[in-house]
Amino acid sequence: MPSGKVRFYDEEKGFGFIASDDGQDVFLHATALPADTTSVKSGTRVEFGVADGKRGLQALSVRLLDAPPSLVKAKRKPADDMAIIVEDLVKLLDGVGSDLRRGQYPKPAQGRTIAAVMRKVADDLDA
Repeated sequence: MPSGKVRFYDEEKGFGFIASDDGQDVFLHATALPADTTSVKSGTRVEFGVADGKRGLQALSVRLLDAPPSLVKAKRKPADDMAIIVEDLVKLLDGVGSDLRRGQYPKPAQGRTIAAVMRKVADDLDA
């Protein structure tokens, strides 16, 4: 069974290309991915079957061998640190909620700061 690395994959369009170990480009359609996989990252090692399609080689029954290491996950904060950050964010939002119940919105600068903190925490959790 041939193997190679994912050269490119567009999740929105549902296709990409694999650079096979023998140097050929192989078309990769979303339907060839494993059932529990919706996307693959560039550089992911894969094993696949091959069929001749209308426009060249096409991958069939792709099996993921290993994914490239995630730089985001390598720089991720430890879970204990994130727990403290989330607890502090909850306290901050409780204060905002109390002000809102009294009919007072945060000042614009304070609102932007709170929104920026929430986005950063969300990004850290999503990594």
